[in-house]
Amino acid sequence: MSDLKHGGQAIVDSLKQHGVDRAFIVPGESYLAVLDGLYNSDIQTIVCRHEAACTYMADAHGKFTGKPGIAMVTRGPGAAQAYTGIHTAWQDGVPLILFVGLIPIADRQRESFQEFDPIQWFGSQCKRVFILDEVSRSSEIVAKAFHAALEGRPGPVVVGLPEDIIQQPFENQNHPVIPVAQGAVTQSELQSIIDALSMAKKPLVFVGGQNWDAQTCQKLTKFAEDNHIPIIHDWRASDRIPFDSPAHAGYLGYGRADGCADLLDSADVLLTIGTVLGDVASDGYTLRQSFDQVNYVVNLDTSLRGHSGATTSHIAASPISFIKAITEYKLDELDAKSRLSWFNHCHKQQRQDSAFPEITLSSNSYEKYASMTLVMKELVKIIPEDAIYSFGAGNHCLWAQKFLPTKVFPSQLSSRNGAMGYSVPAGIAAALESPERLSVVVTGDGEFMMNEAELSTSVRYKAPILIIVMDNGQFGTIRQHQEAHYPDRVSGTQLQNPDFALMAQSFGAHGITVNSDERVEEQVAEAMRVVSKDRKTVVMHVITDPAELNP
Repeated sequence: MSDLKHGGQAIVDSLKQHGVDRAFIVPGESYLAVLDGLYNSDIQTIVCRHEAACTYMADAHGKFTGKPGIAMVTRGPGAAQAYTGIHTAWQDGVPLILFVGLIPIADRQRESFQEFDPIQWFGSQCKRVFILDEVSRSSEIVAKAFHAALEGRPGPVVVGLPEDIIQQPFENQNHPVIPVAQGAVTQSELQSIIDALSMAKKPLVFVGGQNWDAQTCQKLTKFAEDNHIPIIHDWRASDRIPFDSPAHAGYLGYGRADGCADLLDSADVLLTIGTVLGDVASDGYTLRQSFDQVNYVVNLDTSLRGHSGATTSHIAASPISFIKAITEYKLDELDAKSRLSWFNHCHKQQRQDSAFPEITLSSNSYEKYASMTLVMKELVKIIPEDAIYSFGAGNHCLWAQKFLPTKVFPSQLSSRNGAMGYSVPAGIAAALESPERLSVVVTGDGEFMMNEAELSTSVRYKAPILIIVMDNGQFGTIRQHQEAHYPDRVSGTQLQNPDFALMAQSFGAHGITVNSDERVEEQVAEAMRVVSKDRKTVVMHVITDPAELNP
C-alpha cells in the first residue's frame, strides 16, 4: 500500500524498516526534510556537538551491535568533519551509514555555498557513495546502503541527499530489506582445517574483525578449551574470548607482549577468523611472513584486503557461519599431549602479561601525582563482570588494553586507525545501547579535549559513563617517539589543561580529582557509586607523572 510523503519521510520510514532505533546527528539546513521525518518517529535522535563525535558514535554502535550505525550531517564543513569517523569505520571494517545533506541539484558546479563532491571526497574510504537524484528511489537507496555496509567485509557507506530532492512529495512504497549472505564452508575445507589442527603441536587461532555475536564467541571458547587450542586477539578486539578463559593467549599489535609475537611466529598452524594478518598485528609486516607457514584464513572479504604472509586456504565465510560449522567437530588426539603443553604455556603467558605489578603507595604530597596503574587495579577489584570499555588512541590506552578484563562480547570499543577523540563518543553509544551495563571510558588529556563537549550529550540523554582521564600534560605517545628519535629535545608535544573535575561539574556531571595514591581506593569507590547508583556521568581527573608513559 502506497501513500504520498516527502523524500525525508520515506528515508526515515525505510530506516525503521531496517531496524534502526537510534540516529546520531549534527543538524543542518540541507536535510531538514529528514529531520522532519524523524519528528514523529520512534527512532531516537541523538544530537551531538561535533560531526566527528557523531560518526564515532555511529561506528561504536556498529561495532557493538553488528548493525550499521546511522550518522547524519550537513554538507561541506559538516561532511569534512565527519570524514575522520568514516576513515575509522573503513579501516576497522565497521558497518556505518553516513547521510549527508547536499546543495540543490540546480546549484551544482557553480561553487555554491558549501558545495563539494561526495564521490571524490569519500570514494576511496567507503564501500559505496550513493547520491539520491530521484525522490522515488529514496527507500531503494536506503536498502542498498544497508546491503553495501553489511555484505562481505563490512564498512561505511555515504548517502548524499540533495536538499531539493528530499523535500519533494511522491507516492512511496518501501523497498524490502536486501538479505546479506554470510558465506559458507564446505565439508572438505572443514576436514582440511580439522586435520591440520589435529596434527599440529602448536596450533593458534587469531580472531578479530566484525560479524561476531555473543553466542558465536561462547561456541568458539568452548571449542578452544575442549580441544586445547589457544586464541590470540587482534589489536583492539580482545573481547572474543573471556579474559580469564584458559584459551586466552593475549593480543597482537601496539603494546603487545613480546611473548605474543613469539607465539604468532612459532605456531605451526594459524587459523585466522574474521580478520587478517595486517600491518599492526604483524609488527609492520615482520611477523609470520614466511611463505612456507600454514595459514588458514576465514574472512568474507574475497579480496583479503590488508592480509600479509602466506595463505594456505581462504574460506569465504563469516565468523558466525564458520564457527557454527567447525564447533560440531572434535580434534583427533594425534598430538594431544604436545597441544596441551602449548595451550597451558600460552595462557600462562597471558596471565603474566595482564597481571598487576606490585605497587608501593607513594608518599606524594597532596596535589602531586597519582599512579594510573593503581587506579586501574582498584577499578578492576569492583568492576562488574559485563562492563564495557571504550578508548581511542594514545599511550593511556595501554592501561585499558592490558588490565581491563573483557569477559563477555561485546565489551571493548576502540579505534584501530589511531583516531583520537573516539573514547567518549564510543562510551556514550555503549551506554545508550545497553544502559544496564557500566560503560567505562579510558582517555588521555590530549584525546579527551578533542570531544569533551560530548559530556553534554551524555548528560542530556541520560547515558552515564565513567571517564578516567590520564592527565600527564602532553601528547604522551608522540613525546615517547620524540625521545626515541630526538633525545632531550621535547618540542610541540606539551599541553596546558583545565581542571577536568570542575569542567565535568559545569556540564552537570560529577568530577573527582585524583592527585595522590593515598585516596585512590576511596575515590574509585566514589566514582563507581555515583555512576552506578546515582546514574550520573563521572570524570576522574587522574594527574600522573609525565614520565609515566607505559604501564
